[in-house]
Amino acid sequence: MCTLKPAFNADNSMHMEVKIVRGFYPPVSDHYSQELRSLLEQLLKHDPTERPSVSSILEEPFLSCRIQKFLTPQIITQEFGHSFLHKQQPVFFNFLSKLGVKKFYPNKLTLQSLLENNKNNIYGETVESLEKIPWCFLRKLFQINTGCRNCTLLSNNDVDEDDDDDDENNYLFDFDLVTADDSADNKVNALDLIVALFLCADSFLQQEMALKMSMCQFSVPLLLPHGDNSQCSLMLWALRDIIKEWCPHDLSESKGFVEDSIVQANIPFFTFVRLKNCSLSKSQVLNHVLSLGQYNHNIFIHRDMKGGAIPKKIASGLVEVCWYLPSGRENLDIFPGPVAFANLRGDICESLTQFKFLFQQSTATFVFLDKVEENEHKILTSLQDVKSKLFLVVNRKDNSREDMMSVQTTLKELELPKSSVKTKDPKVNVAEFSDKLCVSIKKSLTNKANTVIFENMLDKAVDFGLSVDENKTDEQKKAAEEIVKGIGVRSIPDYKKQQLPLQGIDWKSLSQLEMEECRLKNAGEQALEEYKSQLLEEKQRIREQQSKYKLSRAMRSFIEHLSKCDKEKRDFFLKWMKFKLNAHSHSVIKLSLLRNKLKEHCDRNEKDVQIIAELDQALMESSLGVEHYMREMGLIYEFSISGSRNTADEISRLPGLAAEMLLDGYPLELLDGDASNIPERWVTDVLMELHKKVGGKSRLLVLSVLGVQSTGKSTLLNTMFGVQFPVSSGRCTRGAYMLFLKVGEDMKHELNYEFIVLIDTEGLKSPHLAELEDSYEHDNQLATFVIGLSDVTIINVAMENSTEMKDILQIAVHAFLRMKEIGKKPICHFVHQNVSGVSAHAKTITERKHLLDQLNEMTQIAAEMERQPSIKAFTDVLDYDMDKNNWNIPGLWHGTPPMAPVNTGYSEAVADFKKNLLTTVKTDQSIKVSQIPEFLEWMRSLWKAVKYENFIFSFRNTLVANAYNNLCKEFNQWEWQFRKEILSWQTEAELEISNSDNESDIQTWSKLVESKKSEVSENIASEERKMKEKLTKYYKKKDQNVNLIEKYKIDFFNSISSLAKEIKHSVNNKLDCALHMRKSSKEVRDIQRKYRAVIEEQVKKLLSDCKDSKLSDEQLKCEFEKMWTEATKNVSGLKEQNISENIFIHLKKNFLNHKVNEELQNIRDLEDFGKSEFKAKNEHVKNAMTFNLFRRKDIKRYLQTTADDVIESCTQFVLDVVKTNPDYHESFIKDLLDKIDESLQNISKDVKIKFEIDLKLHICGIASREFLKMHKKFLSDKDPRFQLQKYKTQYLSDFLDLYKQRDDCQRKANDFVRCCIKPAVEEYINRSLGINIVDEILTGCHSAEFSSRSFFQYNIQEELLQKDDFDSFVKYICKYEIYVKDWIFQQIQQQISKKKTLCKLKIKNLQVIVDKITAALEQATKGPDGFQLPNNNESITELISNMRKYLIKEISISVEDEKRALFQIQCTCHPFINSLKMSIEDLKEQLQEEFSKSENITETLDKLPIKPQEELFKRVFGCGNQCPFCKVPCEAGGKDHKKHHAAVHRPKGLGGYSYEDTQKLVETLCTTAVQSEHKFKNTVTKWEPHPYKEYYTFYPDWHIPPDPTIEASDYWKFVLVKYNDRFAHKYKSKPADVPEAWRRITREQALKGLKDAFNIQ
Repeated sequence: MCTLKPAFNADNSMHMEVKIVRGFYPPVSDHYSQELRSLLEQLLKHDPTERPSVSSILEEPFLSCRIQKFLTPQIITQEFGHSFLHKQQPVFFNFLSKLGVKKFYPNKLTLQSLLENNKNNIYGETVESLEKIPWCFLRKLFQINTGCRNCTLLSNNDVDEDDDDDDENNYLFDFDLVTADDSADNKVNALDLIVALFLCADSFLQQEMALKMSMCQFSVPLLLPHGDNSQCSLMLWALRDIIKEWCPHDLSESKGFVEDSIVQANIPFFTFVRLKNCSLSKSQVLNHVLSLGQYNHNIFIHRDMKGGAIPKKIASGLVEVCWYLPSGRENLDIFPGPVAFANLRGDICESLTQFKFLFQQSTATFVFLDKVEENEHKILTSLQDVKSKLFLVVNRKDNSREDMMSVQTTLKELELPKSSVKTKDPKVNVAEFSDKLCVSIKKSLTNKANTVIFENMLDKAVDFGLSVDENKTDEQKKAAEEIVKGIGVRSIPDYKKQQLPLQGIDWKSLSQLEMEECRLKNAGEQALEEYKSQLLEEKQRIREQQSKYKLSRAMRSFIEHLSKCDKEKRDFFLKWMKFKLNAHSHSVIKLSLLRNKLKEHCDRNEKDVQIIAELDQALMESSLGVEHYMREMGLIYEFSISGSRNTADEISRLPGLAAEMLLDGYPLELLDGDASNIPERWVTDVLMELHKKVGGKSRLLVLSVLGVQSTGKSTLLNTMFGVQFPVSSGRCTRGAYMLFLKVGEDMKHELNYEFIVLIDTEGLKSPHLAELEDSYEHDNQLATFVIGLSDVTIINVAMENSTEMKDILQIAVHAFLRMKEIGKKPICHFVHQNVSGVSAHAKTITERKHLLDQLNEMTQIAAEMERQPSIKAFTDVLDYDMDKNNWNIPGLWHGTPPMAPVNTGYSEAVADFKKNLLTTVKTDQSIKVSQIPEFLEWMRSLWKAVKYENFIFSFRNTLVANAYNNLCKEFNQWEWQFRKEILSWQTEAELEISNSDNESDIQTWSKLVESKKSEVSENIASEERKMKEKLTKYYKKKDQNVNLIEKYKIDFFNSISSLAKEIKHSVNNKLDCALHMRKSSKEVRDIQRKYRAVIEEQVKKLLSDCKDSKLSDEQLKCEFEKMWTEATKNVSGLKEQNISENIFIHLKKNFLNHKVNEELQNIRDLEDFGKSEFKAKNEHVKNAMTFNLFRRKDIKRYLQTTADDVIESCTQFVLDVVKTNPDYHESFIKDLLDKIDESLQNISKDVKIKFEIDLKLHICGIASREFLKMHKKFLSDKDPRFQLQKYKTQYLSDFLDLYKQRDDCQRKANDFVRCCIKPAVEEYINRSLGINIVDEILTGCHSAEFSSRSFFQYNIQEELLQKDDFDSFVKYICKYEIYVKDWIFQQIQQQISKKKTLCKLKIKNLQVIVDKITAALEQATKGPDGFQLPNNNESITELISNMRKYLIKEISISVEDEKRALFQIQCTCHPFINSLKMSIEDLKEQLQEEFSKSENITETLDKLPIKPQEELFKRVFGCGNQCPFCKVPCEAGGKDHKKHHAAVHRPKGLGGYSYEDTQKLVETLCTTAVQSEHKFKNTVTKWEPHPYKEYYTFYPDWHIPPDPTIEASDYWKFVLVKYNDRFAHKYKSKPADVPEAWRRITREQALKGLKDAFNIQ
């Protein structure tokens, strides 16, 4: 190559071989260096072992230095490996090792790793070792803390400062030590640190570091040396993100300003360099030039700064740049326009390339020197244009004549004018000298100086052999340019319509339609359901239209580049898009003109709202950024049709792509502020993709900031977390953006989160924009949405904006109140900006108190608006501490921008705030940790509720519904355990009362009952306590979203108390009934005992009379019959109660406080009441004649319906009582009257007391007849004559056996078992069978149906749909209670008839009691001494007595029946025991056979003392209240709840409502009506029209939210359409006008709507 011909050349191959063997080749020209010629000689050596290896060639100094000069470290590492670099740059790599960052070189330290929240960037560890210096610097830099450059000294150095001074004095004259490097190994020059970190950082971290340094008003790298300064990079890419604002003096009058990228601004550029001999610090001079004493701020690091004198290791050749930017105030500004200043580190000989490049590019170059050496002289005299561009700054010293001579020589040759030489006299200080330099710079500026655009330096840099950091991004740059070039000369709004069409007018229209669908403000006179259907069709039309759009050229290109690039290229592409779009905005649109125009109109006294709105809209439409392309990408996915070709490939991958970008630190637009809408499908799928990518570990801490526009919200977030939310005073982009920050592994367990999610919102509108019509509403929606999503909300309060602050607080308090009501409890901190001073916290106590007063006042206003009168203070809404929840932050700038640095106090205060905030979060147990799926569910329901005007009443959430349902299931289980426990106790108590001593008097039994009542009160109180403890424990759980149902807690506690009262009342009634039965049975038994004695005496007498005669069986029977007739002829019956009189007495007591004695005085008997149909009359209505005919008819119809429902329900109650065959007790009529009172609780005020009297008389008449029949049947069953007749056969058998002296042992045992044991066993089985059946149902395959009221409702309605029976629907709607009871009864019948469940339960109980009887018999065979009873006749009595004693808690053995059965028993004890065992076994087999054959389940259920149908009814029926409009039953848990609610409401026509004028059934759902402007009127409103929206005025205990979806009520829409005519006929009205869309609903859709409404998976 060097000789331009081969080394060995010949005519033929043989000659070629000879030449090669001999090693002859032509010599290389002397023009080549000796090093190259030597290398070639070695390479062509004859002996191959003597030839150098590739690695040794690369290590040749003359080659390695060129490799480093022309190749980047990345390429060198890639091509030659790390070891090559390490050998060539030992000093550089030793320095990196010393700082512990060697592993990150080159460019491996990423921005994403720095944004991770770990212990270092939360707690700020002290710098105890050199390895911690880089991380301390970066942490503080990202906090924009100007003290970050002080991190280069170890923190423990300060402790020994005095000792160091002493050491220095002691060794003052030790010259060997003076020349030593006393920086030692524990000190680092800040410039070396900056160079090292920039070399280790990737391109995006470099950009971020440069941006943060620029905000701190630090100089930033322009030319970055690589290690040993062998190569240098122009840091164009690193500087691209720096955007600055300034006000040149020519714009100061118009109050305009310039906003531009610093690399694209056309500004003068001054370079400061030095020669080798220079004792004057140019960096210090520059600092003075740039500040002129206004700020004591070191833009450039210099030797007199802390740590500045530490020798540089790797920073020689670094060129730093900073910018002077005017504020528009001539008395403050140093220069009238922007100026750039560069500062070369090291002398020009060390960095000749940098110097020559700077000199050529700069407006002027200032060379600082003491003297000029020969090589420096050559360099300076070789420069071009020195007269206009070169300034020498000579530092003259005393006794420096020789130095000055060298300067004179150079000046002479350069022919510089005197004005270009600035000499610093030793007597002049740096500050004074800096003034002179300023004058020179200003003169250069006035002479139409050359200006520089930094991005135009690129080509020249390459010419000088400098690498350019952004050259590797050319491909992405061209792609971005191609897209932006597509804008051309079109306006941005036109470009958006063509290339970003989906976010245009249709998207905004769709958003407005969704809003209108929730509010129905523009329905006018149109039927609401028809209007809703039209809105739905319009929405579907727009969606279809949107889905038909083809990808525009710009979006296809944008998506292609995002999809096909790797992460790094994608990041570069997005950055270039941002830069190019910003450049286009600045060059074409001039947004600042629009902003100024808007401000001008807003500042006028008489504001034109329309112009303001137009300008605001124009400003919004004229903005174009990457976020608009990302929004379009989201909408392309949002409107793509599932399953289409597009969706199957590239479009379906978009959520995954966006999820990757989220993980890479890009924000995701959550709420499109331009359209006020959320692309739910897009956001959901993106976040779910992210959830998958992190393996389902996505616990989120959501943090947001709210505040007035331009009060530093985004800056606060950026400073806290080192992120880069856009900071701008313009409202170009609206809405809310979310950013995911990873939590470091060292903090995940401590914080209990994987991500911190930051939500940045647009500023809430300042007063001048509040003129716009929807401003407050928009802000209120945004605040509610953002606060609702957040776990921590920061309210940013700028103290100078008191009016705006008040508006913000009002909005925020309202939002917090709403969150409390729906179970969300965010933490809130108030940040007061621009508050400084050491005593600020103490001095602002008055302001903090004033703030709390304002918060309290606003809370009361918000509570009144949301109808929450119990909330009086802000502390009722949130846990708020006046000291802990208020933070004072000093002002952001230390001085007047744009040259002011960030205030260190601001950064420190924000860092302290962040640390405390995360510590609070860590210890706060009230925060519910949610993962992405829960966050999304919350977001969807929150946004839907926000769209309604009445937020709290419209909030519906699946998480809340699930949490509520889960609690209801648990509560129902606890309730049944409570009931079961007390029911079991009750049966034992009833048995004990029944078994009480027959000889005792009534008073003793009464005392026993009273003691039992006391005992049950204690038991109930204990069970109530247990149940409340369970509820408290349940609410302490961290899972199942219990925090969301906090507001229902009191309701459930009240329900427990109510349940306890109800159970106590029921048990007391049962105990009274048991006492009544005991008294009744005593009367019967006394009569029976009397006649038993007579009969037994007569039998004995007859035996005596006949014993000597031989009579046949027929003769004996005849004699017995005569005796029986004579003995029983005078048996008296039981006395009959006057039931009618007793009922009437209780009825009068019921009306005691109503002053109706006159009405009841003339009534003597209830016999005639209730025989005919009850009729509602005019006399039942107050002032009936004042109403028109229609209203009168309507009231009468209302009363008739009410009366019919109450009569049917109460008649059923009476019949249920009668079925159990008890004797009448007064508690029955008390319960009946209570039931009537409960049914009439909400009766209209237009109804007279006469209606109630007539209705109660009617029902009591029915009850008196039924109860009388029941009482007579009881008397008949217990009649002594009838009872004696039952035992006639037994006495005859006894008589015959005794006469014939037959062995009666087995017969007597059989009689005893039949008369005494069998009834007791059957009673025992029935006593517990009710509880057993309930348990069987609740644990069986159909248990879900009874698990909660919601599931119960779903199952009933699903069955109704399947049955397809109109009458069933009517019964369900109109006679809900009866339908439910019948349904439950049928379910029980079906379930216990399957697999002979009832038989199995009976047999199971039978086995239990038989085992107990057998065990008792075995035990009874032994006397008190433990020995077997004697085998004599007398022992049988003792045996039976023992058995009764052992079984007293299990069964009741009748003494009378025992005496009858064992009358004149002749056998001895032991044979009787054996016979008894056999009889018991026979009884068991007999009963088992009876049970298996018995098929009458209804009769069994009716006769059970504890009826399973009643217990299950209590479980699912609840309070029984029905919606006042559509009659849907309440599904709220417990009985004693504040608000009734139901999952699905119905068209009101199904409840019997019709239009007054047309008589057509009302098709509107009440859930639709309550969100509309329509009104209703009825008897409750006294026929005055009342807004549906304010239904709670008349129905405060009902909560009727809008349907969660339009499909939720498809079930009842389907029912109305199907049976429209029949319902009309039933209600004597005309069929409803149903929307056409309803007719298209299928049965399957109806069922799906039902499932969705009840949240059935």
